[in-house]
Amino acid sequence: MRRPSIKTLVLLIGGISLSAGAAEPPDPTWQKLTSLVGDWQGTNGGKPVSVSYRLVSNGTALMETLEDDHSSQMVTIYHADGASLLMTHYCSMGNQVRMRAQPLGGGRLEFAYLDATNLRAPDEFRMTRLVLSFPDSGHLIQEWSAKAGAQQHVSRSEFTRTK
Repeated sequence: MRRPSIKTLVLLIGGISLSAGAAEPPDPTWQKLTSLVGDWQGTNGGKPVSVSYRLVSNGTALMETLEDDHSSQMVTIYHADGASLLMTHYCSMGNQVRMRAQPLGGGRLEFAYLDATNLRAPDEFRMTRLVLSFPDSGHLIQEWSAKAGAQQHVSRSEFTRTK
């Protein structure tokens, strides 16, 4: 019996890798989210706010850095979790909220609260929802919902791409 050459094995393994990768269609929700890569300027309640997006971890995660004139920098990491998307928001309040995305629909991507770490009490102030709206490729709207006890608060930021 003839043993396969190294060249044959390399071609065979390469073909298996290529066919496995080619079989998966691109995720439209992830594609929409990664289209945000770049820098954005906007307003929240009439005050300036900026956000930037960049791919990290070999393109498997999207890092959002949000800054305004009255709080420290906040970071949110978006990534795949099987067939869905998760995000972890590292809040300036010191907690870390995780949310799962609903399927992209009508130019909107909605994330709903899963859990949080570093909360001192179950009713402590925390983010509970994020809706990203994409009016066009140069504009983005973020609507963050927060909850403390029974009180709800919604914060809306509108951004224009600068880079």
